[in-house]
Amino acid sequence: MPSLPETMTYIDHGAGGAPEVLVPKQGPLPRPREDEVLIRVLATGVNRPDVAQRKGEYPPPPGASPVIGLETAGEVVAVGPQAGPWQVGDRVCALTNGGAYAEYCVAPAAQCLPWPKGYDAIRAAALPETFFTVWANLFGHGRLAAGETVLIHGGTSGIGVTAIQLAKAFGATVIATAGSAAKCAAMTKLGADHAVNYREQDFAEAVKEATGGRLADVVLDMVGAEYFARNLRCLAMDGRLVIIAFLGGFEAAKVDLRPIMTRRLTVTGSTMRPRTTAQKGEIAAALRGKVWPLLEEGKVAPPIHQVFPLAEAAAAHALMETSTHIGKIMLRVAA
Repeated sequence: MPSLPETMTYIDHGAGGAPEVLVPKQGPLPRPREDEVLIRVLATGVNRPDVAQRKGEYPPPPGASPVIGLETAGEVVAVGPQAGPWQVGDRVCALTNGGAYAEYCVAPAAQCLPWPKGYDAIRAAALPETFFTVWANLFGHGRLAAGETVLIHGGTSGIGVTAIQLAKAFGATVIATAGSAAKCAAMTKLGADHAVNYREQDFAEAVKEATGGRLADVVLDMVGAEYFARNLRCLAMDGRLVIIAFLGGFEAAKVDLRPIMTRRLTVTGSTMRPRTTAQKGEIAAALRGKVWPLLEEGKVAPPIHQVFPLAEAAAAHALMETSTHIGKIMLRVAA
């Protein structure tokens, strides 16, 4: 077992607030529980829930690290007695329950996956949060199947670029939205069959036009209230609306609910963090069996927008809040 330091650098967010509250501090190494591994972090991803936690809007669940960060890639340096099959020295990427903005973090063994062949730490760390989320929501709750049509909002976000690629890889027709011509071009390059600039076109009308009036089978939405009524208009008979965030509010007023009954629509959604380790482990197993081969064959890949040093987490958050990025924003922690 490698010799471990007693303290580490982590990013503290204090009482919360603007990106500037994110500052490096020193603290003790976390200790893995019986079913956890301790990871020497090489890279971590920046995600929207991180921004929400920094603002005080997304507190960690009981028992989780108060340090921000939901995904990481690095080297296993210690294992709990029930953390098999992982061993010291294994290179893993992990969906953490928090704590990834640090030099060391713990993760349940069931939520760890090997780096895909040919991947470095940055690309491996870009996978867990978005791939777990997309798999659980688009293919789990949304039941997206080959031959169906899906509307994906926020198509150049970390979630969006993952959803476009996986939907195409599994045989769906993809309609995706974004707010600029450059972003629409990027979505098309990633595989979207139809790219809609929502600033110039009503996406509900665009879906109707693109499908010849048939509409979409699934909508993956992160906007919420602002899009709710139009999302219902986009759905075909037996369609599924999957809501994963509320960037446009969470209280929808004056919405005509009749389409839910007349077209047998399903409105669902989920968050990842409150799921049990067993539930997240089932998602990890599905990803390893069905998605990891696609990554290793180069059929799917995480687009990396920009990489910041860990100490510049504030700048990474500021960039995310501009919504100008295409793909993942990453933090490099160690070489």
